[in-house]
Amino acid sequence: MLLTITTTHQPATDLGYLLYKHPAKIQEFDLAFGKAHIFYPEATENRTTVALLLDIDPIGLVRGKGNFSLGQYVNDRPYAASSFLSVAIAKVFRTALNGICKDRPELVDTPLPLTAKISVLPSRGGERLLHNLFEPLGYKMTTERHPLDPKFPQWGDSRYYTVTLEHTVTLSDLLAHLYVLIPVLDDEKHYYVGDAEVEKLLRHGEGWLNTHPEKEIITRRYLKYRRSLQRQALERLVDNIPDDETADAEEEQIEKPMNLHQQRLITVLSALKLSGVETIVDLGCGEGKLLKLLLKEKQFSQILGMDVSIRSLEIASDKINRLPERARQHISLIHGSLMYRDDRLTGFDAAAVIEVIEHLDPPRLSAFERVVFEFARPKTVIITTPNAEYNVKWESLPAGQFRHSDHRFEWTRAEFEAWANGICERFGYTVLFEPIGEVDPQVGAPSQLGVFQVKGA
Repeated sequence: MLLTITTTHQPATDLGYLLYKHPAKIQEFDLAFGKAHIFYPEATENRTTVALLLDIDPIGLVRGKGNFSLGQYVNDRPYAASSFLSVAIAKVFRTALNGICKDRPELVDTPLPLTAKISVLPSRGGERLLHNLFEPLGYKMTTERHPLDPKFPQWGDSRYYTVTLEHTVTLSDLLAHLYVLIPVLDDEKHYYVGDAEVEKLLRHGEGWLNTHPEKEIITRRYLKYRRSLQRQALERLVDNIPDDETADAEEEQIEKPMNLHQQRLITVLSALKLSGVETIVDLGCGEGKLLKLLLKEKQFSQILGMDVSIRSLEIASDKINRLPERARQHISLIHGSLMYRDDRLTGFDAAAVIEVIEHLDPPRLSAFERVVFEFARPKTVIITTPNAEYNVKWESLPAGQFRHSDHRFEWTRAEFEAWANGICERFGYTVLFEPIGEVDPQVGAPSQLGVFQVKGA
């Protein structure tokens, strides 16, 4: 099986630095199932191509196995791209896959014009699956389907394709995409799949898999239909609003045993989807946790994130810039304050205000109310805030303290409902309340949500 990667980056021979493979040398690597050969069919400053040729030993694959089966010796494994190719990529291109380049570190995070060609790629799902897997990542794809036998066209087409992928992307991202998705297309793995495979999937899927529209089929096939592993992977992907997003780390650490923060985001997302809105502004978007969930939903055609913290917006922007261009076209970020009227906030169907109001000084809440409910006036506003009554349930939270040192107040359920009903009377809204998290019969749920709707909307 053959994989080639071509770049026209100037100078194109920089590809050799990233791969730690000299263009003038032919290299050979021993693998458990055969040999990998690395060579450069072309290497000029204008265009450089590296080739990975995998030579699988079909006899070696079955040597020592007790039962004879013709299928063990006559199969497509020596020719079709599969998990064997993924293992070879991980071994011979290890540093590039992991984003390491000591000689030219600036190249690691530099998007390069890259073209990857896989000569024989099986797709158990046809051409549609090929497009569904690669196009959301920003790739331009061309495919050529191979017939079962050119001499007998009446036999029809096979499931094998020659696939060419073009994208301006970092080399490490390209290799990660190939590493994960080739076995998914083949829908087979040549080795035991256990807990370690979940870690590999999450590591190489970081930054793209949790927002991929086909993440369920990717995890299911990559993990060989082991439901417990798939469930574990999907839970961690949904949770993978990564650890380095620390704006609310203090509050999240207290709530961590219940995973309340993720429940909160999922509840808000569900409420937005049920409301039928298409355009949303996330007020106090922080480092983009809700934004990333919104971007996965085709229902939402325009998304705006606003925050008062420049640093949080920089982090959110960095994470969004890693997403496919198709997703980035629907989102914008702006710097602003909820204390001042801002015409940029008008015209949206909905506003989400997630764990924000408790960070405002109570005397300034009236300014916030006018900014959101009078001037911006979306037909739907969703607000969440902690339920102060529930604080007694957390042993790690000293009595009388708030969940976060920056909280200016934390309301009981009755206090939140009184405030929300006052907004409805002043600005012409209705409100429905919903608990977030497990409801305790005495103190209620750990967090509370209000869904405001313009009367008559």
